[in-house]
Amino acid sequence: MKKIVALVFGSLLVVAVTYAQYPALRFVVSMPEPSNNVYNIVFNCEGLKEDSLVFKMPVWTPGYYQVMNYPEQVSDFTAVNQKGEQLQWKKSSVNSWVVMAANATGITINYQVKATRNFVAGNYLDSTRGYISPAGLFMHPEGKINTPVVVRLEPRAGWNSVATGLETIPGKAYTYRAKDYDVLYDSPILIGNLESFPAFKVKGVPHEFMAYKAADFDRNQLMTDLQKIIVAASGIIGDIPYNRYVFIGIGPGGGGIEHLNSSSVAFTGKELNERAGRIRIYNFLAHEYFHHYNVKRIRPIELGPFDYDKGSRTRMLWLSEGLTVYYEYLVLRRAGLTTEDEMLQEFSKSIKNYETKPGRQHQTPADASWNTWEDGPFGRTADKLNKTISPYDKGPLLGMLLDFRIRHDTKNKKSLDDLMRLLYQKYYKKLNRGFTEDEFRKDAEKLAGTNLQDFFDYIYTLKPVDYTTYFGYAGLSVDTSTYSISRKTDPGQLPAAILRDWMK
Repeated sequence: MKKIVALVFGSLLVVAVTYAQYPALRFVVSMPEPSNNVYNIVFNCEGLKEDSLVFKMPVWTPGYYQVMNYPEQVSDFTAVNQKGEQLQWKKSSVNSWVVMAANATGITINYQVKATRNFVAGNYLDSTRGYISPAGLFMHPEGKINTPVVVRLEPRAGWNSVATGLETIPGKAYTYRAKDYDVLYDSPILIGNLESFPAFKVKGVPHEFMAYKAADFDRNQLMTDLQKIIVAASGIIGDIPYNRYVFIGIGPGGGGIEHLNSSSVAFTGKELNERAGRIRIYNFLAHEYFHHYNVKRIRPIELGPFDYDKGSRTRMLWLSEGLTVYYEYLVLRRAGLTTEDEMLQEFSKSIKNYETKPGRQHQTPADASWNTWEDGPFGRTADKLNKTISPYDKGPLLGMLLDFRIRHDTKNKKSLDDLMRLLYQKYYKKLNRGFTEDEFRKDAEKLAGTNLQDFFDYIYTLKPVDYTTYFGYAGLSVDTSTYSISRKTDPGQLPAAILRDWMK
């Protein structure tokens, strides 16, 4: 018994010594007049001790591949030392503030952030609720991204709920911690009088849904079905890498963004009262959830460590975004929430959406991935002659083609699921990094046991898709005049087995 106590004490001592090596960085976020749409931030920094300190705010947030210009919303910046004496400072770049710290043992920065964009990648505050996209609110000392951070919120009087994936600090109300800034920037916060839907567990891990201004619908059915989605999606990878997961419904607004252990989604739930709307919402939630695997952990090497100053470009968003669309359709089918015909209809609509865009004759999926920073997530849709596509456009089709090809070449012994598990185990679990384009191709070809040049041509060239051959692998046919997918009347033994296993 004494030996166990000694070991526990020793481990605590090691942790204390480790954290003592870091500066103490603490934020206090208040909102005394929410109707003014302004957050007040107090940033206490101890242990930095340098002659001058550079503080930076990201210009974008991971998950939304466009510059957000967060620093433009910052105002009333001031800095004082531990004695309360004013420190000189200057703006050195669009997202950098230099403070002449004169080796102060501690400094405090005060600033305000205007919050008027009701969007999952924006900051918003009014008299009814507050939403924080952390990359646009919290500054970091240059070179200290790996430093632990504490955040304390001071909600408006009468607000009693906070939804976030951040870890709470026991005994301290509305106080949270992150092991580094990457985690902080990846943990949005919704504040107000929120509703919590009935929680559930998958493999002992709690899953929650907290929402602002939810409509009238069956909460129990939503959460029962959402549990089926989590079971089906996590079953593909075979591992749940978080201790808690929360869906954050921000109310009416725009978009959805994935995070390590949460999703921010524009959500009211009013569509859940009819089947077509329910499938749309479930696809949306399955998409954002599956992203915690495919993009947050199974990721191109460019997507972490992040370049918060310029953005992180990759030519593989067709995989990170497009294949996630592919899996949202499969997950709903495997969860028993859609029929086979409904799933095929979703793929038919996706293919038609891609094939009817003139941009497919001008831009490859790899180039669309790279250029999304200028073109936007859906391409340049306002152009007179649209010569762009979205990484979402061809991605679901590419997922289907690669899945069918692997199944065909391995006689249905391997699939895209196996490739995703391989990438997860090899790069995330073992190497703790992303993969290059070349590594992705080599792993795919090794799994399939053959050269996949014809498939990769669909990513890097404008070659038209050979639907007949690829769909034939799974006993499917496609009417290219309407882009409608259907079963073959006599698919053959292997294609019939591939189709059966693909959907189950």
